[in-house]
Amino acid sequence: QVQLQESGGGLVQAGGSLNLSCVASGSILVIVTMGWYRQAPGKQRELVATIDSDGSIINADSVKGRFTISRDNAKKTVYLQMNSLKPEDTAEYYCNVKYRIRQGLGTIGYWGQGTQVAVSS
Repeated sequence: QVQLQESGGGLVQAGGSLNLSCVASGSILVIVTMGWYRQAPGKQRELVATIDSDGSIINADSVKGRFTISRDNAKKTVYLQMNSLKPEDTAEYYCNVKYRIRQGLGTIGYWGQGTQVAVSS
C-alpha cells in the first residue's frame, strides 16, 4: 500500500506564489520519478513537471521560468514552487510517483487525490 499526502493548494491572486508538497509513504523501495500534473475543468490532465531520482527534470513549456520542482529523497517528498501564477494555472494539481517495491521489478505508478489551485485575475 502506498499513500500520497498532498498539501499547499489554495486561492491566490495573479502574480502570487504557492508551494505544493507531496509526501509518499508505504511499501516503497525506491521512487524513480516524482511529478506534478494538473487538470483544469473540461480539459485533459497534463504534465506540469517531473523529477527523476538522478535529478533530471522535465517541465511543461507553459510553466518554464515560473515553476520549480524539487525533491527530498530521504523524506520521499516532492515540491512544486509556483511563482508568477496566472489565472490559466487554475486547476486541480495531482502528485504522481513511479516506484519499485523490489529490485528487478518494474515501476508502479500511483496518483494522489489532488489539491486545488485557483488563481484570480
